[in-house]
Amino acid sequence: MNHRGTVELETDRLILRRFVYEDAGAMYTNWAHDPEVTKYLRWYAHSSLEATRSVVHQWIGGYMRMDNYLWAIVPRDVGEPIGSISVVKYDTSTSMVHVGYCIGQQWWNQGYTSEALIRLVRFFFEDVGVNRIEALHDPRNPNSGKVMMKAGMVFEGTMRQADWNNLGICDASIYAILAQDYREARSARD
Repeated sequence: MNHRGTVELETDRLILRRFVYEDAGAMYTNWAHDPEVTKYLRWYAHSSLEATRSVVHQWIGGYMRMDNYLWAIVPRDVGEPIGSISVVKYDTSTSMVHVGYCIGQQWWNQGYTSEALIRLVRFFFEDVGVNRIEALHDPRNPNSGKVMMKAGMVFEGTMRQADWNNLGICDASIYAILAQDYREARSARD
């Protein structure tokens, strides 16, 4: 893996960029305060803007590391972050990154998360040189699995009571795409 850090990426509708201090207000308002957004996540909805400011401060400090990947999802027509997408863990021995994401309710089912994940798949295979990209979701949140499938990820199975979130211990449905799969799909399109 050739770590590149959180570099700015673009799609037709999105700018994926580093968080800045001024994003705390939008983050709090657009998704971090909402318990519906965090229901299937491992962090609780923020109770105050100060809590969000503290998180953003920590995130910005992480950008000094080249193995840190954490983007604000910014639709061009909105002009402020509506969610985040990041690598939550990686394994250099298998050249794997595990991706997680969340987005504000107002923007659910509009394709923004899929568009962001598709761009990250390209970045990690073409620029970082990973071999495997994976993600998982609570089966009670099937829309998250749809995002993964739209990005070319393949369902590999459900691990029973293998994860936890704000609802407690839960099953974990895992999806992945390999570099070989990505190259083959790209060759078929070209």
